[in-house]
Amino acid sequence: MGETGEYTFRQHLAWRIALFLAIGVTIYPNATVGKEAERPASPDVLFFVVDDLNDWISLLDVDAPIKTPNLERLARRGMLFTRAYCASPACNPSRTATLTGLRPTTTGAYGNKSDWRGATPGRKTIMQQFMAAGYDVRGAGKIFHHHLDGAFHDDDSFHDFQHMPPQQYPREKLNGAPKYGSRNTDWGEWPRQAEDAIDFHTAGYCVNTLREPPSGKPLFLACGIFKPHSPFFAPSEFHKPYRNVDLPVRKTDDWSDLPQGADALLRDKKWFWQGMMRLNEQKDGSYRDFIRAYAACAALADDQVGRVLDALDKSPRRDNAVVVLWADHGFHLGEKDHIEKFALWEKSNHIPFIVVAPGVAKPGSRCDRPVDMSALYPTLLELCGLPADAACDGQSIVPLLRDPQANWQRPALMTYMRGNHALRSDRWRYIRYADGTEELYDHDVDPHEWTNLAGDGRFEDVIKQHRRWLPKTEAKRVPDLKK
Repeated sequence: MGETGEYTFRQHLAWRIALFLAIGVTIYPNATVGKEAERPASPDVLFFVVDDLNDWISLLDVDAPIKTPNLERLARRGMLFTRAYCASPACNPSRTATLTGLRPTTTGAYGNKSDWRGATPGRKTIMQQFMAAGYDVRGAGKIFHHHLDGAFHDDDSFHDFQHMPPQQYPREKLNGAPKYGSRNTDWGEWPRQAEDAIDFHTAGYCVNTLREPPSGKPLFLACGIFKPHSPFFAPSEFHKPYRNVDLPVRKTDDWSDLPQGADALLRDKKWFWQGMMRLNEQKDGSYRDFIRAYAACAALADDQVGRVLDALDKSPRRDNAVVVLWADHGFHLGEKDHIEKFALWEKSNHIPFIVVAPGVAKPGSRCDRPVDMSALYPTLLELCGLPADAACDGQSIVPLLRDPQANWQRPALMTYMRGNHALRSDRWRYIRYADGTEELYDHDVDPHEWTNLAGDGRFEDVIKQHRRWLPKTEAKRVPDLKK
C-alpha cells in the first residue's frame, strides 16, 4: 500500500482498539470480559445502494421538492459528497463497476444485459474481499442487476442473502402508458400499505440482522433498496405530500445544439418522453402525476433506509460501523426532453453518496470534489484495514474523508456503451461520443446544461484538458447474458 497505506492501517488499528476499549467502559460498563471478547475489533460495514435515485432531493438541495430526512440524518453522521457520479448511467454496468472496482472499459460490461460475471472470471467482488478477510457477509434486495429474474445476482458474494421477490403489479394499469411502454412504466397509489412493498421486506431482513449480528465476527451487510425504480408504485401515504409537486425545469428547444453522437445514443430512448407528452395531451395532469409518483417512491425508499438506521442505532456495535450509501445512477424526469437514465448528462449521472467513517470523516462534513463510484471499492478496503487491490481502476477517497479540501485533480468519469464517455470536473461537464462529437457545459452559469459550448473555439483549451482523462483503451463489449 506504500507509506500512506501503511500509516492508514496503523491509524485505523489504533482507533479500533481505542474504540473497543471505550465502548466496553462507557456503553457496556457491566459487560463481562468474556462477552466483550466476542465483539470484533474490525468495523462492521453497512452498505446501502438505492436504485434510480436522482439529485432532486433535499439531501443535495434544501429547496428540492423530494424530501429525504433519513438520508440527511445519515449524512449528519459522516461526509456527504455533493458531486458524486455513477460509473455508468445504467443498472448493470454501474453496479458491476462499483462492486468489482473495474470500469466498463476494463470489463466490457457496457449494457444492462452484459454478462458481467463472464467478463470478470475470478475477480473478487467487494463482498468477496470482506469474506476473505473473515467478515460475515449478508445482504438483501437489489445489489446486483435484477434482470432475467435475478440471473445477474452473484450468490458467491454472500454467506446469506434474501432475494428480492418478483415485482408486483396491480391487476389493472393505474395510469401508465396504455399505448406505449409496458406495465413497468405504470404508476399510482399501490399497494395499500408499506408492509406489502418489496423494500419493506428488504429493510426488515437488515433490521433483524442488526438486532442479532454474528458473534465474534465483523459484519458486512448490504441493503439494496429497489425504489424509486419503476413502476412508480407506492402507498397513498407517500403520495400525499406531493399532490402539488413542481415540474422539472425545461427548455423547449434543448436538443437544437446537440451533436450527432447524442442523437445516435439516445435515438431508441425518445419513446418514453414522446409517449408521456402524448398521454399528457389526452389526459391533462398525467405528467405531473408521473413526477409525483416518482417522488412518492423516493420517499418510500428514504423511509426504509430510516428503518435500518433505527436498528443500527439500537445495535451494540453502532459506534464501530462504517456506513456507505450510494445510488446506482440518476434519473431524468423530463429534463432535456428525456425520461429514465441511459444518457451522459448530469441528471442521469449525479447521485447521492454518503460515507460514515468513525474517526476518519468528521460528522456533518461535505466534500465538493467530483468523484465517481470506481472509488468505493478501494475506499472500503482502506477504511477497514484490508489489503489494497492494485487492479482497481479507481482511487481511494480516504484522503478526502480526512480533509474534504484535499488536493484532488481527477475528474469523475462516466461511460455508457462503448466509446461514449463523460467527465465532470469542478466546473465543467464534458461529453465525447463514439463518433467523436462532443458536448461541453459550464455548470457555474448553466446548471441545466442548456448551452453546448463544444463548438465555441474559446473553450478549446478546456476541452483539451478534459480529453486527456478519457480512457486510453476500451474493452470490446462482452456477450449478453441469456437465461
